[in-house]
Amino acid sequence: MATAELVLGLLSGGPAHGYDVKRGHDAWFPDSRPLAFGQVYTTLGRLERDGLVEVVEKTSGGGPDRTVYALTGKGRDHLTDWLTDPVPPAWGNADEILRKLVAAVRTGGDAAAFVARQRASHLRRIRELQDNPAEQDPTSPIVRDYIVAHLDADLRWLDGALDRISQQEVSE
Repeated sequence: MATAELVLGLLSGGPAHGYDVKRGHDAWFPDSRPLAFGQVYTTLGRLERDGLVEVVEKTSGGGPDRTVYALTGKGRDHLTDWLTDPVPPAWGNADEILRKLVAAVRTGGDAAAFVARQRASHLRRIRELQDNPAEQDPTSPIVRDYIVAHLDADLRWLDGALDRISQQEVSE
């Protein structure tokens, strides 16, 4: 995931604390894994080092220091370039499901049982998403549709993989 660019996008609305960046990310992607605070601050540090964000305010009080970050011109240009650059079709970074299935087949593991467990997990997640309405903002339904479509594609791939494995077992 392009965490740095998402942080830049979150800061495009105006200066913010790291806590606000984390909350904004989690609101943008409510059906995904929350962004860890450590990742937020590490990313902000890298972005500052690279001149894409700057510290505009730093306060300390009774608690930890509160640093406010803002986009720089370079950061805004980087965000614009990222948003206009199409994402290449995914291949070459094998998904963990593929890695586990290949490892199960190659090591003599129970590939059929793995596929059955993975299918059940995917079906459970689809049901969760369908049973709980998406947030009422312009992007939550889009994110939800994307997740469900990918889960569905994985299910179809798992079924095809199981067919291939079964055919290989019969021919051996």
